[in-house]
Amino acid sequence: QVQLVESGGGLVQPGGSLRLSCAASRSIFSIQAMGWYRQAPGKQRELVAVMKSGDTTNYLDSVKGRFTISRDNAKNTVYLQMNSLKPEDTAVYYCNADYLGVRFWGQGTQVTVSK
Repeated sequence: QVQLVESGGGLVQPGGSLRLSCAASRSIFSIQAMGWYRQAPGKQRELVAVMKSGDTTNYLDSVKGRFTISRDNAKNTVYLQMNSLKPEDTAVYYCNADYLGVRFWGQGTQVTVSK
């Protein structure tokens, strides 16, 4: 079992930055992959960024060069640094952990990019 708690969402103007945090209830060393997904109103949930064992990362094409996923093993926390935000980045962002073949989700945090 893995509990995930996200934080860091909010309202930001276009071009601004936010950093999302996802605190896990167990050592992230033991988690095969951790990632961030997002879901905008009326759209399907999509993978934004993922970090796998060995620090391999993958990003949604539309966020490459703007978003960075990272982790702090000592804090059991994964981050998503989001720069140059656009209105189309507006969504609820969810943290995900793939642990022993089971997927766990956080409660989500709202990111709104608007003037």
